Amino acid sequence: MIAVVDTNVPVIANGKSPQASPECVVACVERLQQLLMTGRLVLDDGRRIIREYQANLRSGAQPGFGDAFLKWVLTNHTNPARCERITIHEMSGPAEDYREFPNDLALAFFDPADRKFVAVALAHREHPPIWVAVERDWWNFRNPLADAGVGVEFLCEDDMKRLLRTRRSAR
Repeated sequence: MIAVVDTNVPVIANGKSPQASPECVVACVERLQQLLMTGRLVLDDGRRIIREYQANLRSGAQPGFGDAFLKWVLTNHTNPARCERITIHEMSGPAEDYREFPNDLALAFFDPADRKFVAVALAHREHPPIWVAVERDWWNFRNPLADAGVGVEFLCEDDMKRLLRTRRSAR
């Protein structure tokens, strides 16, 4: 098993996201446990993903499994048997953008902060899936990402659909 892990997965594994059901929290914890035990995590070699994890998780007291995941990442990010570090190339401009990110008008409004995950997945020789728990931007762009060769695996698809239904009915 090899994957790129969006930050919302360990954040939800900490049980601190109101949009995630208890089943979603369990799904995130279980998938991260599998990855830590037998898988490989794909990161960028510029530590951009690690910095995002650090901004949203804690590696010290470990009150949640997402925090334990961060501690594992910090311990193993240089261990090629557990983590692969991929080079991605930043492009000049005001927003985070990468040469490896698809040049597709359908993705023009994709969240700049999440482009590093896409760039890493596409730059890797195996094009591993990106794990996402509950995040609208990933859901809204799932088809153009798939067309570009990016696999997005939603760990909490029922929660995602519920969130979208709730948003539509609130209008």
